[in-house]
Amino acid sequence: MRTFWGLMSAYWLSQSWRQAWGLTFAILVLTALSAKANVWFALTSGELVNAIAYFHDPTTPTTLTSLLTTATTLAAIAILRDAGFIAVRHFFSTTLHRKWREWLDQRFNEALLDSNHTHFHLQQIGANAAGSVISALDNIDQRLQEAIKGMTGAALGLAMGISGVVLSLGFVGSKLIETSVDVRGFEFLGRYGSACLTFTAIAIYVPLNTFIATKLGSVLQRLSARMQWAEASYRTELNRLLHRSFHLAVLRGERAQKTVNEHRYVDIDKTWASLNRVTAIYMGFELIHNFIGSRIIAYAPGLFPFVENKLSLRSYVTGAKLANALISDCSWFIHVMPDIATLGANARRITDLADAIETVQRPQEFYAQTGPSEFHYEKQEPALGLTLQQIRLLHAGVDLPFLSADNLHFPPGEWTLVVGQSGSGKTSLFRAIHGLWAHGSGEITTPRRVRSIYAAQDVKLPAVPLKDLVCLPESASRHQDKNVVAALQKAGLGEFAEDLSKDGHDGQSWDQLLSGGQKQKLVLARILLLRPGLVFLDEATSALDTKAAYAFLQTIKDRCGDATVIAVMHDVSPIQSANGVEFFDSVLTIEGGVAKKITIAAWHKPTASQS
Repeated sequence: MRTFWGLMSAYWLSQSWRQAWGLTFAILVLTALSAKANVWFALTSGELVNAIAYFHDPTTPTTLTSLLTTATTLAAIAILRDAGFIAVRHFFSTTLHRKWREWLDQRFNEALLDSNHTHFHLQQIGANAAGSVISALDNIDQRLQEAIKGMTGAALGLAMGISGVVLSLGFVGSKLIETSVDVRGFEFLGRYGSACLTFTAIAIYVPLNTFIATKLGSVLQRLSARMQWAEASYRTELNRLLHRSFHLAVLRGERAQKTVNEHRYVDIDKTWASLNRVTAIYMGFELIHNFIGSRIIAYAPGLFPFVENKLSLRSYVTGAKLANALISDCSWFIHVMPDIATLGANARRITDLADAIETVQRPQEFYAQTGPSEFHYEKQEPALGLTLQQIRLLHAGVDLPFLSADNLHFPPGEWTLVVGQSGSGKTSLFRAIHGLWAHGSGEITTPRRVRSIYAAQDVKLPAVPLKDLVCLPESASRHQDKNVVAALQKAGLGEFAEDLSKDGHDGQSWDQLLSGGQKQKLVLARILLLRPGLVFLDEATSALDTKAAYAFLQTIKDRCGDATVIAVMHDVSPIQSANGVEFFDSVLTIEGGVAKKITIAAWHKPTASQS
C-alpha cells in the first residue's frame, strides 16, 4: 500500500474481497438503474410538456385525466430515481466507505502497533529510502483519521462518477440516437443529424470546461496540501503545549508560547485566504457552466429541426432533457474537482505514512542511514543471565560515543544499581538493551524464555480496564481475578480491587485518575503478577517517598527473589533493607562516558573515606 493504486486496490484484493465486491456490484446496479431512470424521466417530461402545450388543440385532444396520469407517472419516476435508486445507492456507497476505511485503519494499526515498535521508530529522526535526512513523521493521528476518511470518500465518489458517465453514455446516448432526425445542412449525417450535433456540442463544451476545471483544481490541490501541512504544524505545536503545560505554567511562559502559536497560525490564515479565493472563483465557474449547459447546450442542437417542423414539441423537449442528463453526468468531474484535489492531498499523506512504515520495518537499516547502527541481539541459556559487550552509544550525526561499556554481565538474581550524573546515558543504555536506541553498536545477549519488564519513570496508561493494565503485556484472560487482586493489594492499591473490569470513573481513564505514585505502584503490581526474570527500573520510584520506595524494592525482593534487577534510582537512600542488608549486589557506574560494574562494597568505600 505504498502507492496510490496500491491503496485503491488493496481492500478489493484482501480477504474481505467478497464484502468489497458485493457492495461495489450493488452500487453499479443502482447507478445503472439511475441512468435508465433518467431516460424514463426525459421521455415522460416530453409527454407532459406536449400534453400541456396542446391541451386546447382540437386536432390533438388531451383529457385532464391523461394529463394528470402523465404528471403522476413523472412524479413516480422522480421518486423511484431519487429515493429508490440514488438514496439507496448512497446508503451502499457510504457503507462501502465505512468498511473500506475500517479495513485500512485496521491495517495501519496492525503495522504501527507490531512487535517491532514501529509507532516508536516512526517518531524518531531518521532517513528516507533515498538516504536524505527526514524528521519524525508529523501528525500520524491526522493521517489515520482525517486523511484516510477523506481519501476513501473522494475515491469512491470518483469511481461512482466514472461509472455514471459510462452508463449514462450507454443508456441516454442510445436514446438520443434512437430519437434523432436529419438536420438541414448536415444531410450527409442522415437521420442521425440531431444526435450528432448534440454529441458534438457536448464533446466540445464539457471537455473544454473540464480542462478549465482541471487547471483550477490543480491550484486547489496545491493549496489543500499546503493547508494540511499548516494545520498539521499548528496541531503539533498544540499537542506539545498540552504535554508541557505544567512546565509552561511554572515558567510563566504563556506570552512566549502565544507568540509561537500566532506564528504557526499565520500559515493557516494565509493559505485559507488563498483557498477561499480560488474556491469562490471555481464556484462561479461551475454555476455558469451549469446554466449554459442546461439552458443552451441542451436545447440548441434540437432547435433547428424543431423550427423546421421535423421534431414535435414532445420530441424536442425529450431530446433536450436527455442532452441535459448527459451533460450533467459527463460534467461530474467538474462538480467534484475540489474533492478530487483533496483526494490527491490526502492520498499523498497516506502513501507517505505507508512508505515510512515500510522503511522502519528494519530499524537498524533505517537508522544506519543517518549514523552507525550495529547492535546485535542474541539469546542464551537463562542460567547465563544478561550480557553486554562492546557497547557504544551515539547521537545522530556525532561520531564520538557518549557512553561506552566493554563487557558487562548480570547473572540471574543479581541486583545492580546504576549511578551517574544526569544525562550520562543511564536511560539510553536501558533503551539500547530493549532495541529502542538508534545509533551505536554492541552485542546484547538476553536470557532465552525469560520475561522482561521495563518500568520507566513517567508512566502513561492506555485507556483499558484496570485488569488489563496490571496484566500488560499479556492478555488479561490469562490471569485469574483473584491473582490480580492479590498483586494490587501487595502493591498498596487494594482500594481498587473491586474495579478490575472498569476503565476509569466519571469519564476519566486510569491514566487521569491515578497519581504518579499510584501509577508506579501499579507497575509494581504488574511485576508481582507476572514474576519477570529481568526487571529494569528506570527511576520507577521517583514519585514515591523514601518509605514507599523502600517498600517497593522490598516487595520485589520478597516476591521475585530470582529476578535480575537493574535499577536507576532517583533517590539512593532506600537501598538497604530494614535489617541493614543491601538490596543491591553491584553498582554500574557511569563516569566520563564509561560504564563500569563494581561491587556494592567497593562503591561504598569512597563515601566512607570522605566521612
